[in-house]
Amino acid sequence: MFVDNIKIYVRAGNGGNGAVSFRREKYVSHGGPDGGDGGKGGDVIFVADEGKNTLLDFKYRRKFVAPNGGDGMAKKFHGPTAENIEIPVPPGTVTKDAERGRIIKDMSDADVVETGRFTILKGGKGGFGNTHFANPV
Repeated sequence: MFVDNIKIYVRAGNGGNGAVSFRREKYVSHGGPDGGDGGKGGDVIFVADEGKNTLLDFKYRRKFVAPNGGDGMAKKFHGPTAENIEIPVPPGTVTKDAERGRIIKDMSDADVVETGRFTILKGGKGGFGNTHFANPV
């Protein structure tokens, strides 16, 4: 069976939330904020795979959602960065926006042929923890 036209759903991960935390210790006179930043969300990357020649793999799995970044924690700990999703596609695959019909990327372009990869969606940036909003006053 040869499949040459398919519609899939892809979504990048959201960035994690920044933490609101305050340092409160007995012998520290001015504790202050110590909340960490949120982690970066996962990207969705198309990888040109020379071993593929059809889109048959997408017949049963059409939804690709990257994980979200982790939330920040106390003691200025950053949240974990999420893993990226790599979707193997045949070389020469043309990616279009379903709503507008515009071509997003042709996987046979010169810049894609060199690396074999194209980031279709970037994950969200993590939020700032409250340490970024501290001032001396």
